[in-house]
Amino acid sequence: MVSPVAFEPDVTVRARQFRIGCIGAGMIMAECHLAAYKDASFTVAAIASRTASKAEAVAQRWGIPKVYATPEALIEDPSIEILDIAYPPDQQPALIRHALKQKHIKGILAQKPLALSLKDAIALRDEAKAAGKIISVNQNMRYDQSMRVLKQIIDSGALGNIVFAQIDMHAIPHWQDFLKSYDRLTYSNMSVHHLDVLRFLFGDPSDVTTLTRTDPRTTFPHKDGITVSTLNFPSGVMAVSLEDVWSGPRQEGYDNDQNITFRVEGTEGVAKGTIGWPTGSASTLTYASTTATQGKWVTPSWKTMWFPHAFIGVMEQLQYALASGEQPALSIADNVKTMALVEAGYRSMAEKRTVSLSEIAINA
Repeated sequence: MVSPVAFEPDVTVRARQFRIGCIGAGMIMAECHLAAYKDASFTVAAIASRTASKAEAVAQRWGIPKVYATPEALIEDPSIEILDIAYPPDQQPALIRHALKQKHIKGILAQKPLALSLKDAIALRDEAKAAGKIISVNQNMRYDQSMRVLKQIIDSGALGNIVFAQIDMHAIPHWQDFLKSYDRLTYSNMSVHHLDVLRFLFGDPSDVTTLTRTDPRTTFPHKDGITVSTLNFPSGVMAVSLEDVWSGPRQEGYDNDQNITFRVEGTEGVAKGTIGWPTGSASTLTYASTTATQGKWVTPSWKTMWFPHAFIGVMEQLQYALASGEQPALSIADNVKTMALVEAGYRSMAEKRTVSLSEIAINA
């Protein structure tokens, strides 16, 4: 019998004293951000959106006391300390820049992707530093319970030296209407989750090779539909990230088998599991280690889910950074490195070659 190991699938809330103003009233805000904040007893003081009636409805649902007619009016409210943005990435930078000018805004939680280009992301990083403000980016997959426990297992040495890793997605995203006007689709808006979490697990890769083809289901023009990336890391880890947004026909009578799985292989063990997002269930993880579990498979468990509970961790790490003076776990400087990896992947697609991350300048 293998003794259970104490893991921390969810964060401990260390700070919750800041007043939050939310911009956006779509699904991600209404179903994830605000549900998580309610669970964690965070203070949501105001909300605004492009459509005032949607903001009013969401405010009534979650008991938010103030509704502003425009995002700019909310940003200028002197009682707001943290700005939480869930807005299209082409419009997000302007809101961030307006917030950087406000003395009362202490921190900003931006949505991913941070911007439509690496150049814009770098500019926002530098402007935030000059303004003395903290910007954090909502790479919430790092707070998925399976990813947190996987990181703890890897860091404990239970798997030994990591040899190979894979994230294998066969699931159909809901592409928001605003994406139809962009020239980047899957890699920038879906793969970015997996690329960022691979950085979280293994550090910065040395190179990436990415292939793509269009998705038959996506009717608007796009270049990157199904994407497959191979990443090499200085430690010797090789990782593959697959985003199959086609995943087969979907029609009445066709059994739905959408899924996301992951696997990490090391010299002393293997960890594998599922991400619960496509099915609305909790993520899972099981692992076996020649040293830590005597070769037996052990399955840690939890009752929480990526959506919405991971969003507690995202907002908590920003509040803790403001309270402690430490850098946030999801800092804008770190996110620029994820944006650089996305940029390298797009260059690999366009030029049909392996791209070294040293080719992508981020001036830091």
